[in-house]
Amino acid sequence: MTTRTGATRSRRSTRSPAGSAAASCAPPHSCARRCETRGLASPSRASPSRGPGGDRRGRGIRDECRHHRVKFHQVSTPFLPGPTVGTFAAEHLSPSYPERAARGTASKLRAWQAEALDLYFEREPRDFLAAATPGAGKTTFALRLAAELLARRTVDRITVVAPTEHLKRQWADAAHRAGIRLNPEFKNSHGFGGRRFHGVVVTYAQVAVRAELHRQLTESARTLVILDEVHHGGDALSWGDAIREAFEPATRRLSLTGTPFRSDTAPIPFVSYVRDERGIRLSQTDYNYGYGRALADGVVRPVLFLAYAGKMRWRTKMGEEFEARLGEDDTKDVTAQAWRTALSPEGEWIPAVLRAADRRLSEVRHSIPDAGGLVIATDHYAARAYAKILHEVTGELPTIVLSDEKEASDRIETFSRGESRWMVAVRMVSEGVDVPRLAVGVYATSASTPLFFAQAIGRFVRARRRGETASIFVPSVPALTALASAMELERDHALDRETSEEADASLDDDLLDEANRAEKASEALQDEFTWQALESDANFDRVLYEGAEFGFAAAVGSDEELDFLGLPGILEPDQVRELLAQRQARQSRRGAARPTGAEHPENAPMYRTLKEQRSLLNSLVGMRAKLSGEPHGLVHSELRRICGGPAVAQATVTQLQSRIDYLRKLLRQGE
Repeated sequence: MTTRTGATRSRRSTRSPAGSAAASCAPPHSCARRCETRGLASPSRASPSRGPGGDRRGRGIRDECRHHRVKFHQVSTPFLPGPTVGTFAAEHLSPSYPERAARGTASKLRAWQAEALDLYFEREPRDFLAAATPGAGKTTFALRLAAELLARRTVDRITVVAPTEHLKRQWADAAHRAGIRLNPEFKNSHGFGGRRFHGVVVTYAQVAVRAELHRQLTESARTLVILDEVHHGGDALSWGDAIREAFEPATRRLSLTGTPFRSDTAPIPFVSYVRDERGIRLSQTDYNYGYGRALADGVVRPVLFLAYAGKMRWRTKMGEEFEARLGEDDTKDVTAQAWRTALSPEGEWIPAVLRAADRRLSEVRHSIPDAGGLVIATDHYAARAYAKILHEVTGELPTIVLSDEKEASDRIETFSRGESRWMVAVRMVSEGVDVPRLAVGVYATSASTPLFFAQAIGRFVRARRRGETASIFVPSVPALTALASAMELERDHALDRETSEEADASLDDDLLDEANRAEKASEALQDEFTWQALESDANFDRVLYEGAEFGFAAAVGSDEELDFLGLPGILEPDQVRELLAQRQARQSRRGAARPTGAEHPENAPMYRTLKEQRSLLNSLVGMRAKLSGEPHGLVHSELRRICGGPAVAQATVTQLQSRIDYLRKLLRQGE
């Protein structure tokens, strides 16, 4: 699509402050309105300039008020249909600010940005919801729109609402580049944003504290409100109510999100909902630019998910030891505890995965010298422990980010502009923070909602040049592998939940939260014992890419694993799939050529020893007894009656497995 941009040049007024031309183009009160108020003539207008052939050049028309001697400009594109977009300094803003656009993806505006602007000015709506995949350039789109609305004098003031303090400064920096002055240091105690600024940047929490103040600010001028990551408006009932109260009087509202859904049914302010054929109310976006289209356009990177499994062992408060393999089809409670054990820095799983991730980063840095890695940790203790392991592996101290304070923002900024290898952070880096050089990630947290996962992966997909890829290391658990396979799925926010059996079996937020989030394991397990990790090991499981799976289980450090870790860092999406298929074929040939007796234990059919089977069966019997209220002995007797076989001490592996499978079925059905 051809991008329409005005060729406007701004001339600074001799009386305007030293700043961007946008200031003179959008004064708090236009000269024309002041003249009309005083009963004076309207500003004089000069003729537009013309080219050699007599055609209009489409440059800005200079207006000068005879009474106030204030010069300003209006935009004119006489022979281009539709609204003018991309005015003043905003016209020169990179479509992927704060980085340069990926080569070949855009000149001035990306196609989706120009398309969305055209749609906006065709409709001139009061509310507009734009959903674009993380890294696509939502900030640039919003600032180009804001600059145009200021130039048209549709609005006089801008308020940006962001989720975090770090993003406030990020917005202000981007706006400055676009010729718009926003104050990120505004506090509720200040009362007003100041005459030197076109507006302010605040957080959702800041608005919730004094909604009435922000309503007064909104009413005091024609205001454009930009709600960044608007799904946060439903984070708490008080937040949603405050956002509505504060910004209901706004002249225009622009809502932005990379993930237009939530993991609950809290309504998102200023978002329209319509009922589908099932009667479920779904959010409606005015413009949607999903990951699949962005990938085809070369705007975002293709993402490879490298899943790692392994054997986990942990102990209860009662002294019982449990053992399970990460990634097997266990109950949700067993999966949660195995996942939690894998993430323990005292075991061998996380060090092995961090070493593999660092090896992958070294490979990527052959093509992208400044490529960096990010480990997303669950809490402060884990983050510091992971950083210590990385220091031992690389000999370089990683950057550690633990909070949303200014010091943390400074650390992120320093890492973003540097060339160091690793940053370790707690969840705050999962959304909105732009570190475009991130190319390798380790998902070392037990959070598993689609919203959090999408925002976390969004930190790695921003493309700086065509051919860059992202590699994310994840635990091999069903919750995460399902989300990784559904990267291109476009979801809407549902205010209602289905109650049918089909809905219960579908991949929705409630099911994932309830089934797989470790920190919310069932109360039965929480009450029965205190968890303690004992042992863990890791093995390469498979690679997930565009919904397909490549590779087979292999030992850490094996040639089979290195085949996938050694993929080039610069590849087009079709080349990624082709190479993955080739590496899988090579792995199959090696397996066929290997003597049967030499097969690695991790590649053998999965089974458990008698001790492991008995331990797992006892844990499942305990869960069943907790749910049914029956004694453990009665549950064991019922299992022998239904499945056959002797007592547990004399049962074979096959007989024990039959009872385990039966109990899993009952527990899944909630019986």
